[in-house]
Parts: sequence; C-alpha cells; structure tokens
Amino acid sequence: MTWSTALPDWEARIAAHKTLIPDGLPIDEQRANRALRIFKRLRVTDIQGMPTLGEVSPEWIFDLVRVVFGAFDCERKRQLIRSFLVLIAKKNAKSTIAAGIMVTALIMNERPMGEYLILAPTKDVADNSFLPAYGMIKNDSELFKRYKPSDTTREIVNRLDGATLAVKSADADVVGGQKSISRFIDELWLFGKKRGAANVLSEAEGSAASRPEGFTIYASTHSDEPPTGVYLEKLTYFRSVRDGKVEDRTSLPLIYEYPDSMLKAKAWQNPQTWHIPNPSLGYSVDHEWLTTELRKKEIEGTSALSIFVAKHLNVEAGIGLKSGSWAGAEFWLVNPKTGVSNVDATLTFREVLRRSEVITIGIDGGGLDDLLGLAVLGREAGTGKLLLWCHAWAHEIVRERRPEISSKLDELAAPPRELGMPPELTFVKNPGDDVYELADIVRTVERSGKLAEKEAIGVDTFGIAAIKKALQSEDGGSIADERIVGIPQGWKLNGAIKDTERDLAGNVILHNGGALMRFAVGNAKVVPRGNAIAIDKQESGSAKIDPLMAALHAKVLMGLNPQPTVRSGWDTDDVEGLEARIAAEVARLARDDQERIASAAEKDPDELARRRAADAARAEAFEIARLREAGVGIY
Repeated sequence: MTWSTALPDWEARIAAHKTLIPDGLPIDEQRANRALRIFKRLRVTDIQGMPTLGEVSPEWIFDLVRVVFGAFDCERKRQLIRSFLVLIAKKNAKSTIAAGIMVTALIMNERPMGEYLILAPTKDVADNSFLPAYGMIKNDSELFKRYKPSDTTREIVNRLDGATLAVKSADADVVGGQKSISRFIDELWLFGKKRGAANVLSEAEGSAASRPEGFTIYASTHSDEPPTGVYLEKLTYFRSVRDGKVEDRTSLPLIYEYPDSMLKAKAWQNPQTWHIPNPSLGYSVDHEWLTTELRKKEIEGTSALSIFVAKHLNVEAGIGLKSGSWAGAEFWLVNPKTGVSNVDATLTFREVLRRSEVITIGIDGGGLDDLLGLAVLGREAGTGKLLLWCHAWAHEIVRERRPEISSKLDELAAPPRELGMPPELTFVKNPGDDVYELADIVRTVERSGKLAEKEAIGVDTFGIAAIKKALQSEDGGSIADERIVGIPQGWKLNGAIKDTERDLAGNVILHNGGALMRFAVGNAKVVPRGNAIAIDKQESGSAKIDPLMAALHAKVLMGLNPQPTVRSGWDTDDVEGLEARIAAEVARLARDDQERIASAAEKDPDELARRRAADAARAEAFEIARLREAGVGIY
C-alpha cells in the first residue's frame, strides 16, 4: 500500500478550518475506533464536574488519536506512521493530550512488561503531564482496579502484566536505559535550549529499533526565541515533510501555524484568524481572553507582545520584535513595506571576493568566553551595492561559560543538513588559533588586490593589538600598520548604525541570510547616548552581537569611499586569460588550505576530520549557490 504524509495544500486547509490529516492514510478502522473509545472515556479531573475527553475535546484531537493508533499493521504488529510533530499554541490542552494518548497506549499494550514514556525537559513540565494521567486512573473505578498510579515515582503500573507508563524529566531523572515502546516528548522547544538534548532524546528513542509497534510524538509550542538545537532540527524536518520537500511516509506533521503570506500581512492581529494556531479555540482556549490579553501586551510594549504572540498565536520568534531592538533588524531580511529582499543566497566568501571592486574588513570580539566576529564587506562593481559575508570563531570553553547559548553555537558550527547551509562558526581549542585563521582570510582578500588601499581593516580599539600581531606576521605576508584602524565604540558608531539602517531599508546591503547574522542582529539592543544611539554589548548580555559589530566596523571604513590596493586584474576582456588566472588562484588557495589543515592536524588529529567535513560542506554550499545563479537543474 502506498500513501503520503505530505500536505501541499495545508495553507488552504488550515485557513478553512479543515483537518491537517492527509487523505489516503493506511488506517485500521477497528483498531482506530477502539483507541478512540478508550480515549473518549478518560476523565479530565482539573475541570469542574470531571467530564470525559469525549465531551470536551475538539475534533482535531480525535483525528490525531485515530491516526496514531490506526496507522498500524495488525498482522505484522508494526506501526506504519511512527513519528509525529504536534505544534500548537499554548493552552490548547497539550499536556492533557499527552496524558490521554499515553494512558490509551498503556491500556492497549500487548507486550508483557511493556514500557511507555512521557519525557519532559523539566520537573514542572513533567508534573503537568503526569497529574492529568494520574487523575484519569484514580477517578475511574474500573481503571483503578487494574492500574496502580504513584505520585512519588510518577508511574502508572498495570497490576496484571507489569506494563508501565513513566513520566520523566530530563533535568532530574535518568533517561538512559529506557526500553519504551512509545514515547511522548513534551515541550520540544525547551529541549532545543538544552545542551546535550540530542543525546537525551537519542537515549529515549533508542528502543524503537526493537519495538516496531511503537510511536514517538513530539509536542511543542513555539519558542519565545528563534528556534535552536533539536527543536529547530525537528521543526525544519517536519515542515519539509509537510511541504513535500522530503519524502517520509513514516512521519506526520500537525503544525498549526500561519502561512508565510499571512505572517507578512500580520494576520495574527485579526481575531478571525486565531483558529489557525489554536485548533482548540472555543474549547480549552477562550477567544475573549486572547482578545483582552493581546490588547494588554500591545500596551506593555514590544517585549511582552513578542512573547505573547510566540506562545499564544504560534508566531515563530525572529528578529525585529523585541524590546529595544535595533531598527535595522526589521529590514534585515526584507523591507516589509516594499517586499524587496536583502538576501542573496549565493553570497559566499568567494562570491563576495569575485563580485567586489573594493573590500573593507571589520573585526570584533575574541575573548575566551566571547565570539570573534569577521565581516567582509565589498562594493560591487557596476552597481555600488554592498555585499556582506560574515564568520565567527569561539573557544570550546564558551560552551561551559555560556550554556544558555551553547546549543545555538553548536547549530551554527554544524547546521542541520536540511537547511543546506555551510558552517558559519568555527570552534577552536587553543587561544590564538581563531585570530590566525581569521588572518588567513584577510590575506586572501589582500592577495586579490581588492582590499582597501588605506583604511582597510576596522577593529575594536580594545582588541587591536592581537589582531595587528597576527596580520603583521611575516608568515603569509604582512599588512601595513596604518591600514589597520581602531574603530571607536559606543555612541561614536551612531553614524554607521544609522547608515546601515538606511542601506538595509533601501536594498543597498545584500547578504546571504545566514543564521549567524540573524542571531546577532536579533540580539542587538539599542540604548540612547545623548542625542545619539549605541548598540550596547552589556545590554545584549550573553546573546552575542560580535559579528554585527564587525559589520559596522567594516561599514565605517566603506563610508570613506575606499579604493583597491591595485587594479585587481579580474576586470578584463581577455576571457581566456581571466579563466587561467582564476584556475591558478583556486589551485593556490587549495594548496594553502591543505597546508593549514596539515598544520592543525599536527596539533589535534581530530581537527583534520572536522576541517575536512567543514570544507566539504562549504564546497557543497558554494556549488549549489553557483548552480542557482546559473539556473541549472533543480536550482
């Protein structure tokens, strides 16, 4: 039997109040109906009168129960759709759904001593799921005869065959060694913020290989910050399945979110659309309460509104909707008024080098618990557009000193394959390695003849010494002292900040839309300094902005109307000669890369494998960008 879990018409369906369950799924009607009867009988003990789930649940929950238990091959005892993502707004009875589905699974269990698991990121979230399950058993005399609930161990045990439903928290309980048949992973967005969450989920899901009758349900609201870690990975993957970009008929997305076109139109401001992120509107979600709270948050300010919209209207958090956010953040990706995009996905480092007539470079940060940000800003020949490419480095110790952003940094260093992006951050073990890797990139620009002749490299005045030392090393060529400029900070950057805002609004600055700069731009906090403004590192806290500051340093120098060191030699009508020069330059760069990799491998053998993987990813991304520009094949 063939089927598909893709739903290419999901936008029309969700707007029209229609089900997000695709047609033609392999449903065993007898098993699905049995599961639904059990589920509907369970009582909700935190509602006055303790009604049953059948009496207080909307139809979409019944659809979910039918497909979770009905997509099953009874002859082979095999679950046909094994993985689900349920993304809904807050207060849509997610914890009650978790309890109801997993208690139903325990009741339908056929494996002696079978184990079922609800896994939550924190104890409080675990309690939210266990208490409804506990009440469902405790307040049903027939179920209580057969099942023993324990509020001390957060377990429900079948008195006859020893089958167990356990509710565990990742921050307090030991998850390793689980042999669960089915599992419900609650509040996935919080797992996305946890370092090591991928390992925790891997332990929880590991038993699926030997228990083919089971399933995994991931459930979440949107994060109050841009998605990170395992949450971003799962969200990206399930969206790709929904949109038909990835074929995986064993995975089913139920993602209740606004289509992009409605987000751009800010449809979430219209109460008539609130059913889209709130499929339980009118049941567990009160329309009048949403209306009142939205008005309150609009008065309280951008920060409160941002959190409310993310949580209760399921709008993915992004740049430009935070208290004190930089005005340029609103225009970073696209001008919301004109719809003109500032993103050019082809802008790799090599592409910026190729298309620019002159380049300035900005550098910022570099402490042991800080990022070292590099910005390469080129003025495009013929158009005058400003082409921006950025990269960052971090010491391994940042993971320990800044655990709140460690999962985000890991994602930047090794982005999910589904995103198709090269690494934008490099971790280094030894102090100084980051500076010398950065210096190699600067020298590559210098050798092209396009680095600005005079004020070429802008550096935070407090970090200029180490940068000068690396750039003026005899190894690989020295950059003259007067070309490395200390850039005053604070309010003195006011001009560059304002110029960058205007250039983004006017589609003058182009960039590749990468996650590194979305992260940095989204973190930027503006503070007044007299009649000027400043983007303040202290205000941004642990949320790093170093790559953005580096870009502003480069912008300061680009504002001086620089000229290249020499006529680059790339501007020529001699096509054959140009191709020969390009081939020679590529070969030389390849030799330099190999020498750098070999040198790093002597210090750390594991570094060789990491660098080769990173180089392969960069090469793949560059080739995809080149093919897209040329209009070749699927690109």
